[in-house]
Amino acid sequence: MAAERQGGRGGGEENKENERPVGTGADGLSDSLGLEILQIVKESQQQHGLRHGDFQRYRGYCSRRLRRLRKTLNFKMGNRHKFTGKKVTEEILSDNRYLLLILMDAERAWSYAMQLKQEANTEPRKRFHLLSRLRKAVKHAEELERLCESNRVDAKTKLEAQAYMAYLTGMLRFEHQEWKAAMEVTAFNQETIYEKLANAFTEEQAVLYNQRVEEISPNIRYCAYNIGDQSAMNELMQMRLRSGGTEGLLAEKLEALITQTRAKQAATMSEVEWRGRTVPVKIDRVRIFLLGLADNEAAIVQAENEETRERLFESLLSECRDAIQAVREDLKPDQKQREHSLESDSGKVSNMQYLHSYLTYIKLSTAIKRNESMAKSLQKALLQQQRSEEDGKRTPRPQDLIRLYDIILQNLVELTQLPGLEEDKNFQKEIGLKTLVYKAYRCFFIAQSYVLVKKWSEALVLYERVLKYAGEVQSEAGAFTNSLKVGTQPCVQDLVCHPYHLFFNFADANDNHETESPSQVKDGKPLSERFETFCLDPSLVSKQVNLVHFPPGFQPIPCKPLFFDLALNHVAFPPLEDKVEQKAKSGLTGYIKGIFGFKS
Repeated sequence: MAAERQGGRGGGEENKENERPVGTGADGLSDSLGLEILQIVKESQQQHGLRHGDFQRYRGYCSRRLRRLRKTLNFKMGNRHKFTGKKVTEEILSDNRYLLLILMDAERAWSYAMQLKQEANTEPRKRFHLLSRLRKAVKHAEELERLCESNRVDAKTKLEAQAYMAYLTGMLRFEHQEWKAAMEVTAFNQETIYEKLANAFTEEQAVLYNQRVEEISPNIRYCAYNIGDQSAMNELMQMRLRSGGTEGLLAEKLEALITQTRAKQAATMSEVEWRGRTVPVKIDRVRIFLLGLADNEAAIVQAENEETRERLFESLLSECRDAIQAVREDLKPDQKQREHSLESDSGKVSNMQYLHSYLTYIKLSTAIKRNESMAKSLQKALLQQQRSEEDGKRTPRPQDLIRLYDIILQNLVELTQLPGLEEDKNFQKEIGLKTLVYKAYRCFFIAQSYVLVKKWSEALVLYERVLKYAGEVQSEAGAFTNSLKVGTQPCVQDLVCHPYHLFFNFADANDNHETESPSQVKDGKPLSERFETFCLDPSLVSKQVNLVHFPPGFQPIPCKPLFFDLALNHVAFPPLEDKVEQKAKSGLTGYIKGIFGFKS
């Protein structure tokens, strides 16, 4: 409640301009009332919840704004004890805020209907309340259109009021599944009003009208499809692809329509063939997925930008995981069949296990294509690295590509371990060649990362490894050349002719030539005497390493001094007999004297 009160106070300051009278004359009547209906609706929706699909928040905003408008216009519906209904008539139409009052009534009813539509997914009974609220919104829109027919309202507001009423009427017919009536009303809304308004104003003002036309187009094609126009389905798919997904009322219906169409086609699908083996398909979810696989892959190829392509990849992987889960659930009841997948008579895996391998192959292959697509976009960004650094943006690094290629190689390892394909030599060889290609690319970008830190020797070794992988692929490809070039599969020839490779290889050759000059080779200095000079010395990794001179040469050193005492022979020393203690007497007499303390 505190948040709503705060939003109400902020909304009053925000909408002062819209609530101000327009063109009021001296007599108190408006010479020409105008209201930017579509602009007000769009701004209010985006700022108060609909950007995140929160219709309840938007409905609360409409209620608070209605209360403010009634208080400002002194147009209250009675008091707290008694309700007294009032209607806006042409006689009291002296301010554009009366038109805004009816518009907010219609928006509040519409937002409540959209809120109930979200809740009706789990509570179907709310659909009746939904239709009631939509009818209420249409009633308010009709009242707004009737008031705008007055001479006090300008021509632009009249057209926008007609378009707004037609839009809500089309939505009501759409929910009632009255396809023909909904298409006629919506087409009138699009072609007769909004397109004319877009052509009548400047480009900045026409953007809003053109956006509304684009929002309405899928609804028209959907109604045409339900009437019987089969070509509308393809147009709907193209619209869904270009827009990156539909929104609003049409979103769930279009997805349900696609699923329903594929389900009808799946009824006639009973088996699938892969790598020379035909297996029956009995699970409906798997049938629907396999039927839509070609369309999804075509949509990925036709995607206009990276964001749309990434979204389509994720959608395809999600559907594939669901199909794999359905197969796993079908395998659970027969535990023995899952544990012992090999048939005793033919030596082949069971049909259900082979179908599981096929779906896993599709999932891993799609993941590889997605990562390869991401790698290509990163490679393009690396080519523009200098310009991006000047712009102050974070630039991609070769380490980002290394991670992608590690994931691709892991997926290829999983492909070789699929049950039922262990004995397929052609498949194993094809995967082996692809592994060599991606290893070459991984080595190339590891070398690029070493170049950035100026570790020339490591980079040069890795470049040679890239050429080795490329030579192995070109020599062993043979019949698999075409398969290696399908889709987003990279070509090793691009690595051999890559400008980065040529540039850094040439730079390494020049560095090696400069550091290993003839003078350095001839003087034969050991490593201990040339610490300050960098040189690529091949002898350092051999068995005879020239580190120091051994044994070291003789060098002169100072000797230990000799001392001669010349004054010793000329010195007379004093006698010391009196200071020397005489030797004590021994025997029995001396022992007795010692006991009694007698001393000599």
